Amino acid sequence: MGTRQKRSTVDPERRIEDPDGQVAEIPSGWELLAPGDPAATRRVKAAGDHRLMSSRKGRRRISLGVWAPRETIARVQADLEQERADPAYQRRLDAGRARREREQARYEEQFQEEVVAFLDFHEAHGTLGERVAAAITRHAIPVGSGTVARTQRISVERRAEAATIAWLRHQTTEYDNMSIARVRGRRREVRRELARRSRELLADYRLGVVIAPERCPLQGALGSATRPDR
Repeated sequence: MGTRQKRSTVDPERRIEDPDGQVAEIPSGWELLAPGDPAATRRVKAAGDHRLMSSRKGRRRISLGVWAPRETIARVQADLEQERADPAYQRRLDAGRARREREQARYEEQFQEEVVAFLDFHEAHGTLGERVAAAITRHAIPVGSGTVARTQRISVERRAEAATIAWLRHQTTEYDNMSIARVRGRRREVRRELARRSRELLADYRLGVVIAPERCPLQGALGSATRPDR
């Protein structure tokens, strides 16, 4: 006779799977702190034992909250409520927000200058180059946009170059409507080929080649530059 498989006694409502695929049961007396309050989440995680709750969406993991002892969550929330009731807390928030806005404005200006430098259009296309750089910057620069312009892993010059090539891929090619085989490395090959075409396109504008407005792919793109950078 075969051995009878033991049924799991883990409560489905208290099961959690970590990023490594390990399944565990949440201890009694723990609660789930829902996402949405980063300060509370950071403090609960720093306070001691906890379990992260997440789900996978494509290549990303989406936070569903953090499990921790009920007493820990209650203490953290009470402390935060008391701090946030202090007028000094709001003043600190306002000061931090103003500082971030100044930093964002400086970065936006720097990034657009780097895009203009990468485009390096001939003076005959100077105005167009400024408009293209502004469109790329508006798309790539917002905080939380998830574009290459927000990464700190490469220099701002390389960010500007990568953001420009990505913008051109979406705005001047058929990339978004392509049916690409689900073969490892195929999408990378397609992107590499489209990047080559984009660089050829830029070469004409850098040389000052005369391009009729109705045949100018960049002017056409500026009229519909709303698609995402993927």
